[in-house]
Amino acid sequence: MRKTIIAISRAYGSGGTLIGKKLAAELGIPMFNKQIIEMAAQKSGLSPDYIDRMEDHASNSFLFNLASTSYPVTGLTAQYDIPITFAAFSAQSSVIKELASRESCVIIGRCADYILRDDPNCVRVFIYADKEDCIKYTMKAYDMERKPAISKLAKIDKGRANYYKNFTGENWGSVYSHDLCFNSSRTGYDGAVEVIKGYLKALGRI
Repeated sequence: MRKTIIAISRAYGSGGTLIGKKLAAELGIPMFNKQIIEMAAQKSGLSPDYIDRMEDHASNSFLFNLASTSYPVTGLTAQYDIPITFAAFSAQSSVIKELASRESCVIIGRCADYILRDDPNCVRVFIYADKEDCIKYTMKAYDMERKPAISKLAKIDKGRANYYKNFTGENWGSVYSHDLCFNSSRTGYDGAVEVIKGYLKALGRI
C-alpha cells in the first residue's frame, strides 16, 4: 500500500467512526480519533475535555465566546498569547500533520480534511446517512425519545458545521472539500468500507 492518509469527516449517526475503525483494521494501518485530543492537550496545556467538546458543541456560543480570551501557549513552538479556541485548534493541527508525516493512517474528524488539503497522500472522505437512520442512532446512543433525539442530532451537526466554518472558513460537508462523499444508509458499514477501498484501488493506492 502506498502511503495514504484517509481523513474521514462524518455526519453524526452515519457510523463514520466505526467505518473508519473497520477500514483501518482491514488495511492494517492505525486509526486516530480520541488520541489526537490527548496529544493536543499535551502540546497546548489545555484540558482534554475542553478540546473534545469543541467540535460537537460549537453551536453553544459559550465555547466560541472564549475565543476572545487570550491564553498563554507554552507547549507549541514558541510562547505567545492567542485565543484559547485557536490554541486548541493549532495544537490539533500540529498533531494531525505529525501523524500524517509518519505513516499511512485513518484520521477521524477534527478538520483533518482541511488541515491536510495540500498533502498529496491525503484522501478526504465525507460520510453521511439518511436522516431517519441518524435519528435512530441518536435515540440509541443517548437513550432518548424521538423528539429530544432530533434536537440533539441537530445540535451536534450544527456544532460540527460551526466548528469547521470557524476554523477553515469553508462549509462542512461540501463536495468541493472532499474526494469521496457517500450515504452509509445505502451501503451499510461493511459496504462503506468496500466503497472506500474501491476508491483507493481506483487511485492505485492499494
